[in-house]
Amino acid sequence: MADAEHIIWHQTTVTKTDRERRSEHGGAVVWFTGLSGSGKSTLANRVEHELFKRGIHTYLLDGDNIRTGLNSDLGFSAADRKENIRRISEVAGLFVDSNAIVLTAFISPFQADREAARQRVADDEFFEIYVKCPLEVCEKRDPKGLYKKALAGQITAFTGITSPYEEPPAPDLIIDTSEQSLEEGTQNVIDLLEKNRVIGNK
Repeated sequence: MADAEHIIWHQTTVTKTDRERRSEHGGAVVWFTGLSGSGKSTLANRVEHELFKRGIHTYLLDGDNIRTGLNSDLGFSAADRKENIRRISEVAGLFVDSNAIVLTAFISPFQADREAARQRVADDEFFEIYVKCPLEVCEKRDPKGLYKKALAGQITAFTGITSPYEEPPAPDLIIDTSEQSLEEGTQNVIDLLEKNRVIGNK
């Protein structure tokens, strides 16, 4: 970026603190990571619904949805996956600044990329949720038929089959969807946000 020296961040009159005072809750990134078919999108959707019912400002960023627009120019190479997460991290950071709780549902297989996403916001504004599920269960669920195609060699660099997934070494919360119900998982995420005073108890 040769012209980066000419770019100066514009300070707005309405601040993040102003927005927090009006909404009476904080902004945060709730980052759901896990294998395809683990239940990330389903869980993130249910959590958002529960938060929305409380009058909390939310937005859900889903992997497939983002790739239909903002990241439609990206493929699934290691470099493209890294850029995919970088862009999402920047968008999520803007949502936090707007005082929303943004829920992101992405495989995000690499620890370094997830850590970079965490660094985009304050320490107390990022919550990594590892949606854990055994590979064999994900293969059996296979909601999009992707595992079948990957095992048949029709998809290359597919996470869990021909591309690695790096488990989070210290996530803020682990939800095993092969053992926990959707309701239990949802409540665990809500409890985490309440415990960290992002939202109030109700």
